[in-house]
This record gives sequence, structure tokens and C-alpha cells, in this order.
Amino acid sequence: MAGPRRRRMRAVPRHAAIELIALDGIPEVTPGDDLASLIAAALERGGIGLRDEDVLVVTQKVVSKAEGRVVALASVQPSAEALEFATRWGKDPRQVELVLRESVEVVRMESGLIIARTRHGFVCANAGVDLSNVGGGEVATLLPDDPDASAGALREALGERSGARPAIVISDSFGRPWRNGIVNVAIGTAGIQALADLRGRPDAQGREMRSTVIALADELASAADLAGGKVAQRPVVLVRGYAYTPSGTDDRGAQALVMPREQDLFP
Repeated sequence: MAGPRRRRMRAVPRHAAIELIALDGIPEVTPGDDLASLIAAALERGGIGLRDEDVLVVTQKVVSKAEGRVVALASVQPSAEALEFATRWGKDPRQVELVLRESVEVVRMESGLIIARTRHGFVCANAGVDLSNVGGGEVATLLPDDPDASAGALREALGERSGARPAIVISDSFGRPWRNGIVNVAIGTAGIQALADLRGRPDAQGREMRSTVIALADELASAADLAGGKVAQRPVVLVRGYAYTPSGTDDRGAQALVMPREQDLFP
């Protein structure tokens, strides 16, 4: 008797599928740790050979920890402004003070929320100051001083250890105007063009695209979070199979994603 008919799988066109591989076994990162060595060890334990065409998406939290961008709240003396806001909205005044220090501009400060512009140009909640998954709530992480430089340094260090120089995306969770929920976006990149400018190219119907610019680094950051997760303690995800455009000599990193102030319709 003939066995069950095997379902014939349709061939997937090249570049029509990508893999998201979350790396297990990366320990708690502390200031001064060699993040590249920790990632290389996790790749080796998983039997994953790193390739130049891969993309590694690394969460901001572990980059900040490794670079010592952590502050014990006990060391923070709140200002009068921080105390007033914290008392009014039931917040920790020490965290509020750190947010104010990390902000170059407070965009909105009401209803217990602080939306601020950082010196990097990012507009985000709490200027990137975060108490989750660090120090039991008594330690805060700050954004890296220069996320693009952090991504470049990590790429070079991995190249020295593995011989491969994948693209690097440093990701962080941001809220979005007019949308509920947070998504991961790119705050630092190296080796990959963060934007895909399709203006001037024909669409599927042959019409010239006039305004389509895709935030590819943001899309990769969000996709990687599906594999890494918010609480699974897998802060590094390897993206394989995505045909990205390498960065050139004029690379602006993730700064290319920051909208110039003169183009902001909602200043």
C-alpha cells in the first residue's frame, strides 16, 4: 500500500525568506564586559558561523551596560523641578532628574509622561532612561553616548574575533505618535544603509516613486524583537538571508533616520 502523499513544497525565491536566530547563553552584562567576546562565544555554542552578509541586531541595554552607561539612583540628587513632577504624578524623583539631565529639550511633560529630545536627536519617552531589567529598579541605564560609534566598534571587534564583519543594528523600544504600543527601532548602525531611498525608481506598475524612503534598519530591529523578545533575556538576534545594501564612505549611520527639525511638521 502506498504511503501518504508527501506535500510538495513550493520553492521559495531567493531573498524571499529571512531567518531570525536569537542567541542563547549571553550572561548578564556588566560595565567593562567585552560584548563582542560574549556574542562570539554564544555563536560558537550555538554552532552558528558568522558571515559578512549577516546582520546582528543588539539591544541598547546590553551595549549601555558594557559601556558603563549605568547610574545608581542612590547617587542622584533630584532638582526642585524633578521633585515637583514626581510628587504630582507618583514617580521616582531620581529617575525624573536623570531624564531631565539626558534631555536637550522637553517636548511634552504632563500626565506623568516625559517626551524628550536627546542630544542624539531622538524624540522618545524618558530620554531613553530605563529602569527595567537592570539593578532591581535601583539602577538606570542611559543611551550610549554615540550609538553609531558603538555599532562600528562592535562590528570591528567581531571581525577580529571571527573573521566576519556583519552589519550591526543597535535597537531600542520606542513609542509612536498616534499609535498604541511600542516597537523596536534602530538607534545605531554600522555596515548597512539605514534607509532605502526608492525615489525615482519605478513601482510594480511602472510609475515613478516620488516619496518612498524605507527605514530598513528600523524594520530589521522590529523583526528581530519577535525572536529575541522583551523578557526572554536574548539580547542579540542574528538576521540571515536579508540582502541589505552595505554602507558607503558617506554613511551617516542611524542618524540618517532622525528627521531634520526643519522638516518636522509637528515641532
